[in-house]
Amino acid sequence: MISRKSKREIEMMAEAGKLLANIHKEIAKMIKPGITTKEIDVFVEKYLAEHGATPEQKGYNGYEFATCASINDEICHGFPREDVLTNGDIVTIDMVVNLNGGLADSAWTYVVGEADEPTQRLLDVTKESLYRGIEQAKVGNRIGDIGHAIQQYAEAEGFAVVRDFTGHGIGPTIHEQPHIPHYGLAGKGARLKEGMAITIEPMLNEGTWHSKMDDNNWTARTVDGKRSAQFEHTIIVTKEGPLILTEQEER
Repeated sequence: MISRKSKREIEMMAEAGKLLANIHKEIAKMIKPGITTKEIDVFVEKYLAEHGATPEQKGYNGYEFATCASINDEICHGFPREDVLTNGDIVTIDMVVNLNGGLADSAWTYVVGEADEPTQRLLDVTKESLYRGIEQAKVGNRIGDIGHAIQQYAEAEGFAVVRDFTGHGIGPTIHEQPHIPHYGLAGKGARLKEGMAITIEPMLNEGTWHSKMDDNNWTARTVDGKRSAQFEHTIIVTKEGPLILTEQEER
C-alpha cells in the first residue's frame, strides 16, 4: 500500500532531512586523500548521537554500519572500511537518519582531491539527472514520468542508468511502496498524489548498467569495472510541486 503523510509526519521528516543535509556538508569538508570511509562512518554515528538521532540502516537486515560507502566501481551498499582514499577516487556516502521517528534518506558522490574532466562530467550528469527526475514528481504525474526523464537525459549524455536498484517510498520504515525506477516510460505506473514521501536516487555508470554482487551479499559493483555515481534526495509530493527534504545546495 502507498501511504500519504500527514502534516505532522512531514514536519518530522523535514527535521531529519535538515540534519542529514548538514551531515553531508560536514562530510564534504572531510573528503580528502588519506581519509578512510571507516573514519567517515565513525564521524556520522557520533554526529547523529550528539544531535539526538540514530542511523536507521544500522541493523537493517543485519547491516552493521551507520553509512554505506561505495568507492569507484561500487554502485551502492559498499561497506565502510580502512582503505585509504586517494586523489581522483569517487566515493558515494549514503545514509538514512531517524530523528524522533522522522526518516530521511540521501546519498551524495564526492571526489577525493581533484577531479579530471571525465570524473566531473560523471558527477555533473548524475546530479542533473536527479533533479530532472525530481521535476516530474508532481501531483497527477505518474512514476514512469520520473524514470523517463532521468533515462532520456542520462543516456543522451552517454551514461547507463542502473536498473537493479530503485528509489522507494519512505517513512515510517526505510523501504516502502512504491518502487521508483530511474528508467521507464512516461505516463506509466502509479499516479503521484499529494503527501507521498519518496526517494529519487539515480545511479549512473560509465559503462554498462549491469551490476554484480560481492561475496558480502550487500555491495553491488559494475560488471566492467567502470565507475558509478549516485545522488539521492528524499522528497514530498505537494500541490505546490516537489518538496526536497534533504537539500544541501542552493539551486
